[in-house]
Amino acid sequence: MESLKDFSLEGKNAWITGAAYGIGFNIAKAFVAAGAKNIIFNDRHQSTLDLGLANYQEAGIKNVHGYLCDVTKEDDVKALVEKIHQEVGQIDILVNNAGIIKRVPMHEMPRSEFQQVIDIDLVGPFICASAVLPEMMERREGKIINICSMMSELGRETVSAYAAAKGGLKMLTRNICSEYGGYNIQCNAIGPGYIATPQTAPLREPQPDGSRHPFDQFICAKTPAGRWLNPEELGGPAVFLASKASDAVNGHILYVDGGILAYIGKQP
Repeated sequence: MESLKDFSLEGKNAWITGAAYGIGFNIAKAFVAAGAKNIIFNDRHQSTLDLGLANYQEAGIKNVHGYLCDVTKEDDVKALVEKIHQEVGQIDILVNNAGIIKRVPMHEMPRSEFQQVIDIDLVGPFICASAVLPEMMERREGKIINICSMMSELGRETVSAYAAAKGGLKMLTRNICSEYGGYNIQCNAIGPGYIATPQTAPLREPQPDGSRHPFDQFICAKTPAGRWLNPEELGGPAVFLASKASDAVNGHILYVDGGILAYIGKQP
C-alpha cells in the first residue's frame, strides 16, 4: 500500500441489499464519503423502497438507484443484476445486508418461520453473490461483504433460526473466498455488535424507577467499551473491506462489537 488512496472507492458501484435504512444505509453513506460513484439498493416492499429513496435524498446523496426486488427470488435477482448492468454499470461491490430476525422459542417456532429466516438471511446472500460472480470473474476483480452477526459465533434464547442462518453465512463467506479468491475476488464479512438504533431505543430507555433497562445493563456489562455502538461505526470497516486496501484480506469475519466476543463480562 503506497498511500491512503487504497482506501478510496472512487468510481466504484456498490449494490447494498436492504439498504433503505439502518446498517445498510449507514454503510452506503460511508461508501459515498469514500468516493463511490453509485449506490444501488433494493427492497421487497415498495413502501420501504420509497422510504429509502427519501432517506438518501434527505442525506444529500444523489447517485442512488433503488429497485424493487426480493433477494430470495433467484430469477428476479438475475433480472435485477442485468438491469443494473444496463442502467448503472458493473457491480464492483456487493454488500449482502438484507435480513430479518424472529424471536421465538425453538420448540414453538413453525418450520415455515424458521425457513423464512434461512431464506432471507442465508439463501438470499447465496443468490445475490451467485448473480454477481460471473461478471466479477470475467473482470478478475470484485468485493463481496456479507453482514454476519455475533450469532455467527454464539447462541442465544429464541433466535435459533437467526443463529443458524448467520452461522451458515460465516461459512458461505469462507467458501466464496476459497472458491473465487483466484479470480482476485475478496469475500469478507462484518459481524455487528449491539447497535444503538431507533429499533433498539426501547431497550435503552430508563425504567419508571429511574434505573437502567435490564437489557441495557446486560449489554454494557458484556461490552468492554461499556456502551452500545453507533451505526456510523460500521462505515469505516465496510469501506476497508470494499477497497483495494483489503486486497490481501479474504474469508475473514470482522466483528465490530466493542469487544463482546473477547470478553467474559464484568464480575458481579
